[in-house]
Amino acid sequence: MREALATRGYHGIGLNELLASAGAPKGVLYHHFPGGKSELAVAAIGAVADQLGSSLDKLMQRAAGDPVKALAAWMDVAQQTLEKSGFQRGCPLATVALETTPDDQALRAVLSATFAAFRERLANALAAAGIADSRARGLAALIVSAYEGALLQSRVAGNVQAMHDTSVALLDLLRLSLPDPNTP
Repeated sequence: MREALATRGYHGIGLNELLASAGAPKGVLYHHFPGGKSELAVAAIGAVADQLGSSLDKLMQRAAGDPVKALAAWMDVAQQTLEKSGFQRGCPLATVALETTPDDQALRAVLSATFAAFRERLANALAAAGIADSRARGLAALIVSAYEGALLQSRVAGNVQAMHDTSVALLDLLRLSLPDPNTP
């Protein structure tokens, strides 16, 4: 389901096709996910959220808490993933978010919570690097918005130029936002 969400979206794959690709009968789906495809999608989005959060934490650890290095690595991985997929695999969160309707309340709720948690995680990392809390929250919102927008633009263009340009601008902004290590 995660792969289907990233490449085709929620409405882009039918339940029968999804079950056939998983090699699972309908009974198994409804046994584990009584709410059907919607409940499965909510669970998949939760798994994606956990994976993204864990990835960000690992990048921050590898970068010794330097958000510039971590964000550079994050954007680089996203560009490589997009290119390797032939510009088919975008962010499953954005792919699903763009196609939800007001009737998709469970999907919207989990997406909203996931985006909020990711912004919070980024804001905490930026604050830990010395950026004031209010500024860190604003930068976190900008990073998530710019990342998703650049990924979308690159996916439809079939090249990573928008992601590259966005990455350069975000990294410059982060460098300017960090406290000067030479100032006591």
